[in-house]
Amino acid sequence: MVTFIRRLATGVLCAGFTPVLAADFDWRLGVEAGPVWQSRNDVQIPGDTGTRFSLTDTVGSGPFPYVRAELAYKFNEKHSLRFLLAPFQYTETGVLNDNVSFAGESFNAGQETEVKYQFNSYRATYRYRFFSNDSWQLHIGGTLKVRDAEIRLSQGNTSSRDSNVGVVPLLNFYGEYSLTNTWTFIIDFDGLASPQGRALDLGLLARYDISDDWYLAGGYRTLEGGADNDSVYNFAWFQYAVLSAGYRF
Repeated sequence: MVTFIRRLATGVLCAGFTPVLAADFDWRLGVEAGPVWQSRNDVQIPGDTGTRFSLTDTVGSGPFPYVRAELAYKFNEKHSLRFLLAPFQYTETGVLNDNVSFAGESFNAGQETEVKYQFNSYRATYRYRFFSNDSWQLHIGGTLKVRDAEIRLSQGNTSSRDSNVGVVPLLNFYGEYSLTNTWTFIIDFDGLASPQGRALDLGLLARYDISDDWYLAGGYRTLEGGADNDSVYNFAWFQYAVLSAGYRF
C-alpha cells in the first residue's frame, strides 16, 4: 500500500503541484466529517434484567452524518495537547423484532418504534514525542474522555430513556509517516480495555499539505466499545469514511 501511495503522490507532483513542507506550528485547528455506519449496536438496560436487542436490526446500519472538531497546541518539539469535540447522535424509526423490556417500560414487536441514540465524546489529550527521524514522528500519551450518552425508545404513548455521563481514561498513540514533502500517512489511536468495558478509536488517514498553513486529509476511522454491568449493557461498532481539513497557525 505504501508503494501505491508513493506512486500516487509522485504522479500528483509531476502533474504540476509544487512540493511544500508543512511549516512548524503552535496551534492546529481541524474539522472532520463524513458518513458513519453502525456494524453493531447491542443494548440491554438494565444490564441484568432488561431485554437484549439490536439497534442495528431495528433501524438499520446507516449511513448517518457525523462531524468532529479538533484543536491542538504544541508547547515545543516534544510536548503537545489536543482537545477533541466528537458529538454523534441519530433519531430513526424502525420495528422491533421481539418484545423488549427497556429502562422500565415494555415495547411490542412489530410496531413502529422511534430510536434516539446519542454518544457525545469530549476529550483532552497530552502527547509526548518519543521518536523522530526524517520519515517518522511517533507520540504517546493519555486522554481524558467525557462521554455523554443517551438511548431512548418511543412507541405510541410509551417512551423510556437511559442516559449516562462519565469520565474514562484512555491511552493515546499518534504517528506520522512522511511519504513525500506534501503527503503524510497518519495513525491516530485512543483506547483502553477493562473487564467492565472498553473504548477503541482508530483513525488511518492520508494528509495532503496544500500550503504551509492549510491541509486536506481523508481515510478511514473505526470506533468500537461499550460497557457491561448491572445498570447497562451496550456495545457498538462504527465505521467512518473520513474527510477533513485543517489550518495551522
